[in-house]
Amino acid sequence: MKIRYKFRFYPTETQSADLARVFGSCRYVYNWALRMRTDAYFNDGVRIGYHESSARLTALKMTQEHVWLREVSSVPLQQALRHLQAALVNFFEKRARYPKFKRKDADQSAEYTRSAFKWDGHDLTLARIGRLHVRWSRSFKSVPTTVTVTKDRANRYFVTLVLDETPKKLKPVHKPVGIDLGLTTLATLSTGEKIRNPRHLSRIKTQLVRAQRRLASKEKGSNRRAAQKLRVARLHARVADARADYLHKVTTDLVRRFDVLAVEDLNVLGMAKNHSLAGSIGDAGMGEFLKMLRYKCEWYGRELRVVDRFYPSSKRCFDCGYVLEELALDCRRWTCPECGEKHDRDVNAAKNILAAGQAVTARGGKVRPKRGRPSKGTSRRSANQPKSLHKTS
Repeated sequence: MKIRYKFRFYPTETQSADLARVFGSCRYVYNWALRMRTDAYFNDGVRIGYHESSARLTALKMTQEHVWLREVSSVPLQQALRHLQAALVNFFEKRARYPKFKRKDADQSAEYTRSAFKWDGHDLTLARIGRLHVRWSRSFKSVPTTVTVTKDRANRYFVTLVLDETPKKLKPVHKPVGIDLGLTTLATLSTGEKIRNPRHLSRIKTQLVRAQRRLASKEKGSNRRAAQKLRVARLHARVADARADYLHKVTTDLVRRFDVLAVEDLNVLGMAKNHSLAGSIGDAGMGEFLKMLRYKCEWYGRELRVVDRFYPSSKRCFDCGYVLEELALDCRRWTCPECGEKHDRDVNAAKNILAAGQAVTARGGKVRPKRGRPSKGTSRRSANQPKSLHKTS
């Protein structure tokens, strides 16, 4: 199984200057190829592929104006063309938006394949860069297939290794669980347990607002603005690191405790379009939570069952199957008008998600029941909820 391990490294002053040239060259080649292929397609209706782009890059490097491109390894430049090719393929197949030009003040990256790096089991050496001082925070046995060097906006350097490792299957515990994600609590389990939402951004919001105000008052292009911009980036990096660390601990704990995990197929990007909730949704990290849960289930041999996002998990009474017509977002508890059962909104949703996740396997597809009131002569349970979903957990 392909897996990525990310480590931080600390370059010397000479290596920092060399990496700056590599990042600048990769960014220039990517933007140059994107402009060339965009003009050819939209102006002349001609599609330029990777191989023709590579041939034109070779000719470009021979010109006097671009001789500086030969000062760095050719492998990261070729990989930049491959990344552009993949981005354009995703666009034409309607899986992503049209690629954008890379910016100098954004995160920088360069990818090396096996021909441009050396791994002897202890040290990592890059072509024309030298041996990197990496802080190895974990061990691995396989040889990396690709190495990606990145520099974030907080001026931190990382190296990401793509490895072919054997999945670590966990022993079965025979416990399923339904997970309902939210903002008040990060996750509510069908067992009744609630996982708190730390709200990492709220902790330093005042400090971040002051730093951003100071940044806005600095003159563009000045050294003071660059220094203040770095302070803001470090605050954001602190929040991102704390959020990722917490999500890793929560998802790993869930995968270790349960065999089957049922979640909703949330449209996180669509939810983030609600400007009243966008900040809270981003701070909770719902999309990152689902991503971590997905690959950790695959890595540890657990089963992840995804329930259709339109399944009325919050509005459906878990005991009798009655579905409410409306349920306000601020209503955290409600009483079923059919059976009189009192529900905690999130716990009830988690139980329904678990039941629907079990029905996904039985039916072989997504669960999206019909809405509306039952017809004459039909019980509410048969119209609103399959019998197999009644009290299955």
